Amino acid sequence: MTKVNEILDAIGALTVLEAAELKAAMEEKFGVSAAAPVAVATMSQAPGDTPEEQFEFDVVLASIGAKKIQVIKALREVTSLGLKEAKELVYGAPGTIREGATKEEAEQIKAKLEEQGATIELK
Repeated sequence: MTKVNEILDAIGALTVLEAAELKAAMEEKFGVSAAAPVAVATMSQAPGDTPEEQFEFDVVLASIGAKKIQVIKALREVTSLGLKEAKELVYGAPGTIREGATKEEAEQIKAKLEEQGATIELK
């Protein structure tokens, strides 16, 4: 393994131009393309090996806490729900407040409602 480590250290010390020349020389000498092994390596990974960043979140009202009226008011601030719809969602908890929200939007909704004592889950 020491030879491999020495080679890796030597490659790591190369400039970008030198690394490009090394790639071209290896392709020519061994008759291979550097792009093929990369494609094989990515295809051989099992699903779920690398965590993917989540871009859309469902904001779910898990429980409302003791301040029901304040939670209803906060819910109306962060959504376009009318009083009746907001009350139904609060009293029918758990329920989804918003589907497909961005991370920033979901965090804002969560903070505003948790400030009033509600329990929010992001899925």
